[in-house]
Amino acid sequence: MELKRVVVTGFGAITPIGNNAQEYWENLVKGVSGAAPITLFDSTNFKTKFACEVKNFNPLDHFEKKEAKKMDRNTQLGVVAAREAVSHSRIIEDQVDKNRVGVIWGSGIGGLETFETEVLGWAKSEGIPRFNPFFIPKMIADITPGHISMEYGFHGPNYTTVSACASSANALIDAKMLLQLGKADVIVCGGSEAAVTASGMGGFNSMMALSTRNDDYKTASRPFDKDRDGFVLGEGAGCIILEEYEHAKKRGATIYAELAGGGLSADAYHMTAPHPEGLGAYLVMKNCLEDAGVTPDEVDHINMHGTSTPLGDIAESNAIARLLGEHAFDIQINSTKSMTGHLLGAAGVIEAIAALGTILHGIVPPTINHFTDDENIDSRLDFTFNHAVKKDVKIAMSNTFGFGGHNACVLFKKL
Repeated sequence: MELKRVVVTGFGAITPIGNNAQEYWENLVKGVSGAAPITLFDSTNFKTKFACEVKNFNPLDHFEKKEAKKMDRNTQLGVVAAREAVSHSRIIEDQVDKNRVGVIWGSGIGGLETFETEVLGWAKSEGIPRFNPFFIPKMIADITPGHISMEYGFHGPNYTTVSACASSANALIDAKMLLQLGKADVIVCGGSEAAVTASGMGGFNSMMALSTRNDDYKTASRPFDKDRDGFVLGEGAGCIILEEYEHAKKRGATIYAELAGGGLSADAYHMTAPHPEGLGAYLVMKNCLEDAGVTPDEVDHINMHGTSTPLGDIAESNAIARLLGEHAFDIQINSTKSMTGHLLGAAGVIEAIAALGTILHGIVPPTINHFTDDENIDSRLDFTFNHAVKKDVKIAMSNTFGFGGHNACVLFKKL
């Protein structure tokens, strides 16, 4: 059976550095930091008092009050990103067969704010079970694709992928495989996360996973820097419209790139720490290249997982050097988490959009906040530190790794 080709025909984003895809891209290139003091809850007593929140987001600008109350912030952000992507792709105007349009979404946690509010309310209720009737449907991780499908009447495959921080990259790969097999013509694909809550921050703080650089929060997310002390929690959503190539051509869609490869692997090592030799990272990139039929020396750019954690940055850097050999020192690699923070389950898709941007605009955004080289990371690697670089990118990859050892990698090709 000959597999069908899969292309990108639209995208949308709402992130800590831009409330639509264009704004997001422009601020990536400028090297804007999305970190700021937390406004979503009182962080006075927390070790970390800053995060990368979505700015100037009022749900009532996007939803009727009654509808907004039925959605966790995680879902609100996801629907907003999906609306932009669907509009961008023109699939509604072109009257595609909605029975052949799916929605596959990724979220690592789901409606954490809703869960926290309801459980704390229960704790204060002296044992009286007074819960919001929308508690469960607002909280569950799979509800966002449900809302998107209901808004547009999309009857194709519909579900959520949950693999921690790899969730939305997994969603892209699942969508790609379904389209290749002819199970749908179009899939609205992406991810959302809204974990900047007391329990989210407190939980990650207790793991010693977050930066505590409260006196210099703008530069706290510093991937590959010797003095990095953890990641910065972010929130937001991204959406990519994936479409079968011949279907896109037939309707005259604008095709932005081909999703040519998707790789998956497991570290099989530790709940939260990466394999020390980067084995899972190496395997997932190798699998992605093989899926795309691309050789290592053809890769022009890699958007790294690059969370700004002491162990993760070293393991991934070593994996890239092992995979690409000498070619690794001739390409631009970067971590856009230096600007957006770590969006957990939504990280994969917003970083895939950043990788797409390098193909569309011929610019690789910087890794900001680099001050001191880490002697444990090969200095010959070009991390695009502090300044964007113009580059003709024909093939771009994006890595996303999650707690539990879940690894996902996608590869886009210029057409």
